[in-house]
Amino acid sequence: MLQNIGFPGLVMILVVVLIVFGPSKLPELGRAVGRTLHEFKSSAKELVSDHKEEK
Repeated sequence: MLQNIGFPGLVMILVVVLIVFGPSKLPELGRAVGRTLHEFKSSAKELVSDHKEEK
């Protein structure tokens, strides 16, 4: 998905996010996204390891 957006598209998305949330909310938003990605990755690793153990 991100491969089709390109650099100008990413810049546009960042500008829109900055306008919508404001500069004071960006660190909080970044932390929330980071925590969500970390939880998703750890859950995915757990599922893969469980699947490998069943074989």
